[in-house]
Amino acid sequence: MTISSALSNAMTGLRAAGRTSETISANIANAMTPGYGVRTVDLSSSQIGGVRVDGVTRNVNPALLADLGLAQSALSNANDRTSFLRGYEDVLGTPDNENSLSARVAELERSLITASSRPDAPERLESVVTAARDLTTLIASASESIQESRSEADRKISLQVEQLNTALAGVKELNLQITRTETLGGDTSALQDNRQVLVDEISEIVPIRQVARDRGQIALYSTNGAILIDGGVAEVAFSPVNQVTPYMTLTGGQLSGLTIDGFPVATDSVRGKLGGGSLGAQFEIRDELGVDAQTQLDAFARDLVERFQDPAVDPTLAVGDPGLFTDAGVAFDPLNEVGLSDRLNVNVAVDKTQGGEAWRLRDGINALVEGDVGDSRLLQTLSDTLTAKRIPASGSFGSGAFSSTNLVATLTSQLGADRSQAEQQQTFASTQFNELTQLVLADGVDTDEELQRLLLVEQTYAANARMISAADEMMQTILRL
Repeated sequence: MTISSALSNAMTGLRAAGRTSETISANIANAMTPGYGVRTVDLSSSQIGGVRVDGVTRNVNPALLADLGLAQSALSNANDRTSFLRGYEDVLGTPDNENSLSARVAELERSLITASSRPDAPERLESVVTAARDLTTLIASASESIQESRSEADRKISLQVEQLNTALAGVKELNLQITRTETLGGDTSALQDNRQVLVDEISEIVPIRQVARDRGQIALYSTNGAILIDGGVAEVAFSPVNQVTPYMTLTGGQLSGLTIDGFPVATDSVRGKLGGGSLGAQFEIRDELGVDAQTQLDAFARDLVERFQDPAVDPTLAVGDPGLFTDAGVAFDPLNEVGLSDRLNVNVAVDKTQGGEAWRLRDGINALVEGDVGDSRLLQTLSDTLTAKRIPASGSFGSGAFSSTNLVATLTSQLGADRSQAEQQQTFASTQFNELTQLVLADGVDTDEELQRLLLVEQTYAANARMISAADEMMQTILRL
């Protein structure tokens, strides 16, 4: 080996050590950066002597990242569903809460019993009206809460569709940049990091499968088979509404579904092409959970109205007259049940705040003059009507007969069971996501290991520098001869 060859070899060693130390410092600096893949410098022996830097490799585990993306989708879906059910249950309240639906029905029943023991006491009659008014207020609040949740879901769908389209366009652009950089022989690691961040963002909205393509590109498919990116990029479209009402449904055509490249796709929780993530959860809240909750609440309201609308209960009522509870002031029409819980009201004839008189609870809703103040027969009948068992005309309560108290218990029990099941799914999804996150972090930058490598690089750099110094001394010695 000549002195010049030794000098050349040492120079390549210095360059390799410098490039490696640069990579190690980048790894340590990005230890907490989302989407960052730890880098290593690829070295090989040069045919002309010394060491050659072949490139930089980005080390990631594609299978682990794919599993983490799916876990993230499942967790987002479970969080949104659980949040809706928990919020609705909070509005209805649990039986141990004095402001719950169960407590309001029990209070109406108690006030009727109390009033029937002293039918001549105006304050006891007023307490019945107050209890009835409180009950209708809570039912209307629950209905409003459902529609607010559905409206919020509709707005989130619009935002997430926009976010999804933007992220897909970003992935397409990065695909092109990676291909160009690879063709020119450049390092694509930073571009791949940025693309992984967008893929993670998409995974939270829609569960996806990633497929590697030539020249560093990737294709993305939803787990239910929709093509999002494969060369071209899909265009997802949605039309939001300002406010969702009980009468608006997807099947009725008042609410928008999704289209991909202009073609309508299913959005339900079973067949939805983009279901399983946060976007699917919002559609489920708007079109399934919210609609089911409204249906059950309307069915309970209908049962309440029909119990007191029967002329057999109050002889002063004619067929078609409203009873103690009304549908926006008039008799309930079975063909107009949707949204009844939002329109439920106390009959103005007994409500002092609306110009009525509470003594009509004792003498009849349509009584023109006050009757015998000691006659409690109608109050007792109203109390018996509330506790009588009857089969609900609508809703999903089964074929059994229920008193009002039992019907409320069934309604809240169903909701509690759904909420409990959703929380179990949320716990499972959260545990899975956290475990996979730990595995990904363990597979990422290990600062201790990077510092150990840096010590070796420092030693290599010093050795090469010493070699250059020695070669220089030998050349100076030759020149002095």
